[in-house]
Amino acid sequence: MRNLDGKIALVTGASSGIGAATAARLAAAGAKVGIAARRVEKLEALKAGIEREGGKALVIEMDVVDPASVEAGVAKLVDSLGPIDILVNNAGLMPLSDIDRFKVDEWHRMVDVNVKGLLNTTAAVLPGMIERHCGHIFNMSSIAGRKVFKGLSVYCATKHAVTAFSDGLRMEVGQKHNIRVTCIQPGAVATELYDHITDPGYRRQMDELASQMTFLKGEDIGDTIVFAAQAPAHVDVAELFVLPTEQGW
Repeated sequence: MRNLDGKIALVTGASSGIGAATAARLAAAGAKVGIAARRVEKLEALKAGIEREGGKALVIEMDVVDPASVEAGVAKLVDSLGPIDILVNNAGLMPLSDIDRFKVDEWHRMVDVNVKGLLNTTAAVLPGMIERHCGHIFNMSSIAGRKVFKGLSVYCATKHAVTAFSDGLRMEVGQKHNIRVTCIQPGAVATELYDHITDPGYRRQMDELASQMTFLKGEDIGDTIVFAAQAPAHVDVAELFVLPTEQGW
């Protein structure tokens, strides 16, 4: 199916993992994709891969924590390819640690990227969708947006915030502005998120978990997003909770 032909998508956190895979899947489905992140060299490699397969991608250097950077990136995409139809708010961090280790800088960074970054990109893209009375916003939450896990207290708080914001956003812009909102809630996915873990005990724990089950791949989440994006216009796939078959929690 290529019924995303002519659609313009913006994917944040596109330099690796779920973001990169989602951008590639959207491009394969016919969308033109703005791939946004701070690591431009990674984005250039992704763009080359997408275009080898016949897709179209635009590299956007963007720090979602900086509203000016987000606004400039959105303007670049709109000026280059056209109004944004699909926004995938994917940028995020997950450094595990116990609260009593007081990794306060990591706490603040998670709130800045996982919550404020999502709000920044939504605020930059949503006015154009409201003006055109159409659009689809995907927010990347997590199983941690449903359950709380030891070592993930602050991360869980940020992902619960994403889930709550997604529900509220859907209520406010769905019927009024004809904008769909989908909250994606993955379980364990093999991504670079685990590289952010500075606590050696939790790093070993994640390695052990990976040896006990087959993690999802970024492509699995990308396929899930394309599925929801390709749904008929009158259908809003509000939530998608996606787990590895072996993950029972």
